[in-house]
Amino acid sequence: MSDFTTERVMNKSTTTSMVLIAGLGLLSACGHMTGMSQTSMMSRVGKDMAMVEASQSQSVVTLKDVLDAETNDIPTLTAIGYAVTSSQPGRSEAQKRLMAIRSARMAAMRDMAEQIHGLQVDSSTTVIDLMVQNDTFRGVVSGTIRGARTVRINPTGSETYEVVLEIDREMVGYLLKTARQAA
Repeated sequence: MSDFTTERVMNKSTTTSMVLIAGLGLLSACGHMTGMSQTSMMSRVGKDMAMVEASQSQSVVTLKDVLDAETNDIPTLTAIGYAVTSSQPGRSEAQKRLMAIRSARMAAMRDMAEQIHGLQVDSSTTVIDLMVQNDTFRGVVSGTIRGARTVRINPTGSETYEVVLEIDREMVGYLLKTARQAA
């Protein structure tokens, strides 16, 4: 693993620690309302911080394992997408079926991209007078999918279609080779 990647993980760990400590300060001001002592909050924050650091370390180890793995150790990737015909645009039922199949294929591609590239989650919480007023989150998947082939297209009910996509070991091997050259 490059020094840059290691430095990024360490910076992320430091930032996470600082956020947890700042959160502790805010929570300790409210501790008398919840009945939780400051000592038990410190203990819980310490455990949470240790769990976050362990999770980040495990992510780095997992990434290294994947990049060092042989192609035979990597399974075939499979993704499934679903879509409903009644919500599709179209003048006829045949057009709606084709649009549902296309939508289900795109949903499967999104699932495949999430497996390969991961899911970026953004969240925001607004608290006013110690009450949550608004809690939103958003997931973003971004990536390129190459070599996915359609395994099957099935109607799974009167109005629903299922599309199954797959990327075989040879393509995964090519992707690993490309990732190793970039790293």
